[in-house]
Amino acid sequence: MRGLVTAFVGSVVEAWAELRIHRTRVLLSLVGVAVAVCALTSVVALGNIAQQATIETSERSSGRPATLYVSAYTADGSAPPAATMDKTWNEALERYGVHYASRVNQQQLSIQFIDGVSPVNSTLVDQPYGTMHRVEVVKGAWFGEADAARLAPALIVNDIFWQRLGSPDLATHPTVSLVGAKPVTAVITGVTAALPYEDQPSMMMLNDAYTRLADQLATDATYPSYPSYEMWVPPEISAELTTRLQSDFSASLGDGATAQVNRQDYAAYGDDPFLPIKLMISGVAVLVLLLGALGLVNISLVTVRQRIQEIGIRRSFGATASRVFFAVMMESVVATVAAGVVGVMLSILIVKSPWVEDVISQGVTDIPPFPLEAALLGLAAATVVGAIAGLLPALVAVRVKVIDAIRY
Repeated sequence: MRGLVTAFVGSVVEAWAELRIHRTRVLLSLVGVAVAVCALTSVVALGNIAQQATIETSERSSGRPATLYVSAYTADGSAPPAATMDKTWNEALERYGVHYASRVNQQQLSIQFIDGVSPVNSTLVDQPYGTMHRVEVVKGAWFGEADAARLAPALIVNDIFWQRLGSPDLATHPTVSLVGAKPVTAVITGVTAALPYEDQPSMMMLNDAYTRLADQLATDATYPSYPSYEMWVPPEISAELTTRLQSDFSASLGDGATAQVNRQDYAAYGDDPFLPIKLMISGVAVLVLLLGALGLVNISLVTVRQRIQEIGIRRSFGATASRVFFAVMMESVVATVAAGVVGVMLSILIVKSPWVEDVISQGVTDIPPFPLEAALLGLAAATVVGAIAGLLPALVAVRVKVIDAIRY
């Protein structure tokens, strides 16, 4: 075992010495490998960021895995009594120990702006909704647990709403008037970025705050409130909990109503819904690597042809065929590993540069670090390319007859 290690280390040292002797030719031959490894590693790393962006976009709209949605309807298609639904919902949350759950409702409220009264689409939620849907508050803060009991309800508005008010400093606790049967003063506590498709003001308000003030906020445009119910639970218990929730709600609502519980988060559509993205990224990476390997094989063959006489002299002094084969192979492997290290370092500098992160990571809250698997893949690819590129030249070197090589 010790002899094998000594032979391996000796071969590596010898290969490195040969590379230093022929450094100009080696440098030119390995530029393509370094670029290919850099491209391969960068594609994989950027693919991770693109996947994270896709996941976060999906979670903002449909919730994190696993988000269960509870809905119910009666025989005539109307919604069951809200009081019955809320009671069953609260009992289920306590029974199963669910900490992240929210009722979600849509309502149109009239807001007094400087230039007049305008209807604003309002999303009524519970406090855990922000975590469940990755709501990013760019100014101020998300609802706190005590906000539901505030006399002046708290509002989270989008930046279109905020700019229409004149972009007030949230530290001054800016207020806005909610117009209804009796005007209500609300306090803006946070601002979110408008979604790409939004061009109108929108806001969020806590369900409990709205329920307490519903009579004061009622107008001719107010329509009945039918909230949806959602909870975020561990994926491994989602299937069992779905069955239990459906049974609980069906029993509570009676024979005249039908309850449904389903998942709508991205993970509900298969074990790996991002497989197409991964396959596309892998295909591009393999193509880039093959192009780099092809160029290296051509240059390695030319290099061996130029060293035929040197190989013949080494054989005449007692070097075995296996020793020559391994030496030529290791020269290629050591060179490509060195090129791989350079390529990985370049990839890290490119992917983690502020300019690239600003462009690629737009809309990503949890920017993933540079993936270790991308760096390891780049180095492994460089090693494999070196072995493949050195295999054919090594076979050529071994098949050369000593006398012919010396005469070459």
